[in-house]
Amino acid sequence: MAFRSVGICLKPAQPQLADVVRGLEKWLAGLLEGMGGKRIAFEAAHASYQTFRTMRKVVQDMPEAQRPKLVATTNLVEGLRAIKEPEELDAIQAAIDLGDAAFEDVAKRIEPGWTEKRVAWEIEKYFREHGGDGPSFPSIVAGGPWGAMPHAYPRDRALEGGEAVVIDMGVQMNGYVSDLTRTVYLGKPDDEFKRVYDTVLAAQQTAMELIETGMTGEQAHMLAHKVIEEAGHGDDFGHGLGHGIGLQVHEAPHVAKTSKEVLADGMVFSIEPGIYVTGWGGVRIEDLVVLEDGRARVLSHAPKLTTAAT
Repeated sequence: MAFRSVGICLKPAQPQLADVVRGLEKWLAGLLEGMGGKRIAFEAAHASYQTFRTMRKVVQDMPEAQRPKLVATTNLVEGLRAIKEPEELDAIQAAIDLGDAAFEDVAKRIEPGWTEKRVAWEIEKYFREHGGDGPSFPSIVAGGPWGAMPHAYPRDRALEGGEAVVIDMGVQMNGYVSDLTRTVYLGKPDDEFKRVYDTVLAAQQTAMELIETGMTGEQAHMLAHKVIEEAGHGDDFGHGLGHGIGLQVHEAPHVAKTSKEVLADGMVFSIEPGIYVTGWGGVRIEDLVVLEDGRARVLSHAPKLTTAAT
């Protein structure tokens, strides 16, 4: 939806649903009535070329004195959305709480013989039976060596005793979403798993304690990356530390090695370091935080290391 970039809201008259279904060219001119000479911003990254052509034609067909000027912008809306209002934070917290409850329910029941797909289904089933609208993204369930893929998908493969299972999940609820990752171990963890897990946990806790308002996404990322690097796994942590969340699973801010975005109070984002070793598996721990009074407050509270009996 295009809007004026002069700091004044669009007039209250909105297109009817039937008009929207028929297409942009049916209602845009009416929406822009009275805006001759004003600058109308549209998000270039989210408007297709066909949409732009339609907007441009609608404006060109208006009488010259009534034509606004279309101006392409980047991340204008995303920048506004990055700072969450109290009502938004409440909605995100509700989604987080449901996600925490779903993980706890499934983690205490998971056992060798369950397939990765069954774990994903049990999570989604819990969401839907307890007020959620469904998963906010396809759940990742990766057992054993498959866990070395950060964006693995659940397979028909049965989980086995003596292996780790990476579970990355999120719920959509009342328009807002959550994101949570835990690594479950089926049986008694061996020394190598405990060493890798403790490294990832230390990296996450370091970031949670030291991230502060005014840092760039890069600076925040490096807090965790250095811990993992010092443990000899710098090359095994190949993704960003985190991402913003709200209406979408991935939105501003970007907390990564190349991010120059400045973190500010009111931002909600994930802190999710991981180590991924080909042929062995992976460990990732993810929680959502909000920046308040310059520091990070943790919003998710699902138990961390969970072991399942074999």
